[in-house]
Amino acid sequence: MTLRVLLATRNRHKLEELRRILLANGLDAIEVVGLSQVRQFPESPETGATFEENALAKAHDAARVTGLPAVADDSGLAVEALNGMPGVLSARWAGEHGDDRANLELVLSQLKDVPDERRGAAFVCAAALVVPGSTEVVLRGEWRGTLVREPRGTNGFGYDPIFLPEGQARTSAELSPQEKDSMSHRGRALRSLVPYLRELTRE
Repeated sequence: MTLRVLLATRNRHKLEELRRILLANGLDAIEVVGLSQVRQFPESPETGATFEENALAKAHDAARVTGLPAVADDSGLAVEALNGMPGVLSARWAGEHGDDRANLELVLSQLKDVPDERRGAAFVCAAALVVPGSTEVVLRGEWRGTLVREPRGTNGFGYDPIFLPEGQARTSAELSPQEKDSMSHRGRALRSLVPYLRELTRE
């Protein structure tokens, strides 16, 4: 029997990533659906002070309205030289939500005079699972690295073209989807939910 799980996003990259992770862990009995595949509902604005608060709020909204087990994530880039910003404001750092290019260029301009040794950063992701009347869990994944001075690569999205993971010679946007899944903050956070999702298939 197939279990439907809602990933509270319209981002096809995130949907594909969770599907790959579940398949890699033998959870082919779970069908991942996105927000475009369920009836529309008002989505709460992301007003939390932390990634965890935002992820839980999104998962609660989705589970309450649809009755499905819901997974939601909130993620962003924490730059050491910017005191951890853009953080939860990563998607709207340049003012307009989701303008990846403007956000990336603003971060690069803010770091223009910062020497290479002080360009440390981390991608952070909080992933939440809410099962109506049952489970509620939120877990965190981090991916550390540095920021390069010019965008490189065409894979991924957001700040991927300027993020150089620790121990890598390629930016996140130069990695294959499978390589990125195995290392990324979102991959780590989503994989940490696998034991909880596996339990749902046994109920």
